[in-house]
Amino acid sequence: MKTKKMKVVALALALVLMMGVLATGCSSGSKEENTLTIGGKKFTEQVILVNILEQLIENRTDIDVINQADLGATDVLQQGMLDKDLDMYVEYTGTAYMIVLKEELDTTDPQIIYDRVKDYYQKEFDMTWMTPFGFNNTYCIAVKSEDATKYGLEKISDLKGHSEEMILGSDFDFLEREDGADYFNKAYGLTWKDLRGMDPGLMYSAVKENQIEAIVAYATDGRIPRYELKVLEDDLAFFPPYFASAVINNDALEKFPEVSDLMEELAPHLTMEKMQELNSLVDIDGMPEGTVAKDFLTESGLI
Repeated sequence: MKTKKMKVVALALALVLMMGVLATGCSSGSKEENTLTIGGKKFTEQVILVNILEQLIENRTDIDVINQADLGATDVLQQGMLDKDLDMYVEYTGTAYMIVLKEELDTTDPQIIYDRVKDYYQKEFDMTWMTPFGFNNTYCIAVKSEDATKYGLEKISDLKGHSEEMILGSDFDFLEREDGADYFNKAYGLTWKDLRGMDPGLMYSAVKENQIEAIVAYATDGRIPRYELKVLEDDLAFFPPYFASAVINNDALEKFPEVSDLMEELAPHLTMEKMQELNSLVDIDGMPEGTVAKDFLTESGLI
């Protein structure tokens, strides 16, 4: 009799444990079903953008966001999207066009580049490029405003006759790329006193402190206005457009269609001037990216 009772109790305990496991499994599955993983590249602007997307989506929807900012370069993020380890990230049209599509630049028309990239990602990767943000983080040539005034520099072509006495600072990537420094100098017919590869952060300090005369800058970098640098007009339209846009896997978009509407609402608020400001708050003032993102969303009336 005692043995029978023990068997009944053991069976009951087993059923309770099984119910607990099933309940836990269902709870976990439910959370996973409601989760969106957003990745980002390893520089300030991208970390800010991932935080903006995370806070906007979590504040305005019931979606749980996993923040994977500062993850890696384009190839890392693209593979993560293909493997479905990531659901979404922010990419730049010029980067996608030349690095992912591996196309030669036969136009610098922003809309044409965007349309080609969007169509390719849709057909080949089952991914959607959403409404592009309102800033173009392209390469640009920047000099000190006082030097621009002194030498009458308004556009890059104006550097002819002056570049021979100037040092150009650039990140190492631009110096090594096939479509980088050599191609740029040939297109504009420029010869420099020296080409100097530098850490991006050091370039701006170097030109500010007169250690070099010109830099290959990033158009949305907040140090451009803070350090009173002048961006010279790319009068030959050499640099491709690098408009940013959130890219999402179609299965995630089908699951969370409201994300598309949020990106369309967000896009006009992220202007060139605003992105420079946000970048400068982190790079110069030392504010945390999450705080900068929250303040921006609040001030813009998005949350």
